[in-house]
Amino acid sequence: MNPVRLHRPAVRGWRTPEGALYVGPSSRWATPWRWRTRTALARVPALDGSAWELETRISSADRSHPYHHADGRITHHEIRYMTRQETVDLYRQALVAPTANVSLRSWCSPRLTLADARTELAGLDLVCRCAIGQPCHADVLLELANQPAEETTR
Repeated sequence: MNPVRLHRPAVRGWRTPEGALYVGPSSRWATPWRWRTRTALARVPALDGSAWELETRISSADRSHPYHHADGRITHHEIRYMTRQETVDLYRQALVAPTANVSLRSWCSPRLTLADARTELAGLDLVCRCAIGQPCHADVLLELANQPAEETTR
């Protein structure tokens, strides 16, 4: 039987089932990019021309932001909250292909890696507070922890 994601309701006394691990807020595996908070702001478009990127220097959404490049150019960007799917995509990137700005090593303590996910989460059901059917970082953890290493870098 394949591991699944379970929903943790906000009900007093609810217990994580045997064979499952809670990975939601306040856990070691929680995502640092929380939907609709200042930790999950996007610069649109990204500096490299892609649709969006993580914005770490500004603390509020719905702003226009002139970016001054080293070569003297100025480009204009909008700052908005990331969608749920974008925060999940960012979590995947942080585990699979971390960069200087997007790495769980720099955002989480203790430092988490893809190897940690495979070692600690393989075969377990994962529990989060996200509703079933919504994008959730636990889905990323389930997928990556339970697939062979050569399939991960897709």
